[in-house]
Amino acid sequence: MKIGVITDCMKKPLDVAIKQIGALKFDGVQIYATTGTFSPDVLTKEAKEDFKKLLNDNGLVVSALCGDVGGHGFEIEEDNALKIEKSKKIVDLAVEFNAKAVTTHIGVIPSDVNSEKFNVMLSALTELGLYAKERGVTFAIETGPEDAKTLYNFVSKTQGGVGVNLDPANFVMVTGQDPVEAVYMLKDYIVHTHLKDGKMLIKTDPKIIYDYFAEGGIEALNVADFFIETPVGEGDVDFVKYVQALKDIGYDGFLTIERETGADPSADILKAKAYIEKLI
Repeated sequence: MKIGVITDCMKKPLDVAIKQIGALKFDGVQIYATTGTFSPDVLTKEAKEDFKKLLNDNGLVVSALCGDVGGHGFEIEEDNALKIEKSKKIVDLAVEFNAKAVTTHIGVIPSDVNSEKFNVMLSALTELGLYAKERGVTFAIETGPEDAKTLYNFVSKTQGGVGVNLDPANFVMVTGQDPVEAVYMLKDYIVHTHLKDGKMLIKTDPKIIYDYFAEGGIEALNVADFFIETPVGEGDVDFVKYVQALKDIGYDGFLTIERETGADPSADILKAKAYIEKLI
């Protein structure tokens, strides 16, 4: 397995973050590509070449692009045409940077496979999956508001090109799903993972939490009321069993460190690297 970092977690301009991550001898980076410096609507041909050179000079590959379209994901049918168009541009950008996955939250998948919302979301992801598959990319749903069974029932109904970005902390903090069980259940679809840890403080309907995110982003939610993200190894993810489960299913991709909170994310990122290197 390889170890990467989400560049935004370094809290630095993208070019500076890439240099720092390279100097710390990571294998790769995941880059946010929906808006900002690295979005398809902003990047010029010259800027793309500059970033390719920067990545190569620092010994890094792009593990995945983050294509999170925000809001309620693909839950609202009338919003999906524009979101699908934007997502396809991010897939095209992934191809240019040899990234094999675009990760995103897609909204809250209903457990009822016959519900209107389920089918609205399925239609959008099926279209995106087929588009990605044709280009050698997987559109990877990040684990979050649903348990592994609900996510499996959804992904298995697409027609290819849709996979899973498994974030064990999201399971632990929000749904109470055992990440180890999720690895075995979703084994045929896991193409990228996040390395993150946390604890649930109050059990609540995951939709409440993700609706907060959808309406105002993470800043709109006092996350301390419901869960806390911790440095890797200090939360409730059993990384010994989790990493062993990944080995059992033959996963040999990226463990990409995500540290969204804390007084010193860079220090926590280095600790996470040292912690996980002992397990892989």
